[in-house]
Amino acid sequence: MLRPGATIGILGGGQLARMLASAGARLGLLSHIYSPVADDPAFDVCASRTLAEFSDEDALAKFAAAVDVVTYEFENVPAATAAFLETRARVRPNPRVLALTQDRLTEKEFVRDLGIETAPFASVEDAGALARAVARVGRPSILKTRRFGYDGKGQIFLRDGADLAVTFRALGGAPCILEGFVPFAREVSVVAARGENGEFRAYDVCENVHEHHILAVTTAPAKISGETAEAAVAIAQRIADAADYVGVLAVEMFVVEGSAGEQLVVNEIAPRVHNSGHWTLDGAVTSQFEQHMRAVAGWPLGSTRRHGRVEMRNLIGADAEKWRDILNEDGASLHLYGKKEARPGRKMGHVTRVFPEDA
Repeated sequence: MLRPGATIGILGGGQLARMLASAGARLGLLSHIYSPVADDPAFDVCASRTLAEFSDEDALAKFAAAVDVVTYEFENVPAATAAFLETRARVRPNPRVLALTQDRLTEKEFVRDLGIETAPFASVEDAGALARAVARVGRPSILKTRRFGYDGKGQIFLRDGADLAVTFRALGGAPCILEGFVPFAREVSVVAARGENGEFRAYDVCENVHEHHILAVTTAPAKISGETAEAAVAIAQRIADAADYVGVLAVEMFVVEGSAGEQLVVNEIAPRVHNSGHWTLDGAVTSQFEQHMRAVAGWPLGSTRRHGRVEMRNLIGADAEKWRDILNEDGASLHLYGKKEARPGRKMGHVTRVFPEDA
């Protein structure tokens, strides 16, 4: 267990690292940000910084020597970087989880092998394999690159009549996975934390609405039955335990309504603090960012109790220009990420609103 004054090394310097560093500072934990991007917003709030490429082993070695534990803000840190650091420092969550979630096919197989429901899927290595996968999975379906996809990038919706060879080439010929389309009623996620001793705490299941493949609004709690919420949390705990996970993770799921009631289908695992957990900054006793810093430091996990009904809305691109109006609104909590340039589709901040439970 680390003591206050210890240094948490964070790989990546975006808004998630910025909020992690701020949460750690409140607890007396220092943050050392490692990023190859000079104007990353986390550099504004950290105690120490390293500006270097993830492939720079000399810089990585010095970074490892300067911190007490290493974590990361996003899952696309190169696996070689995490493996190199693990020989010199504690890395939490462990690099095996990183490798697992960097590959959509490997991730789906991991979840399926736990006996947890996923969309039907098949590996696609070439155009011929795509035709065989479509014969198995059917249409509509979604062709996704196995690696480096987020916010709708690296995927194509496959409808009847689509030219399969053209579709495969449109994703650059990279290894892919074909996933069957799930006719869901709503999208939900479980944001939870697991400590080094196996302690597990989950926030209330939240409901997510996407616009243009980017998360727009999260509300907590989700409009699902109590039984479904309990089942969702149990799924997240099975995944965390099986991966020997330490830190905060999010498990995204589809809720499918049928004659048997609500059913859950796991869509994706995010091995980090997550956009759908931003509501916890103002809406829960312990934010997901503080919870993650507690977990990787080996500290007891905090309460996940909600303060009321919560809505978190992302400020994307020019939405951030509404900051004056938001500041004038009673009950609205504004979070801006300090990014220098607003671009379409870029997350610039978010606003949280907490309402009485019975309102």
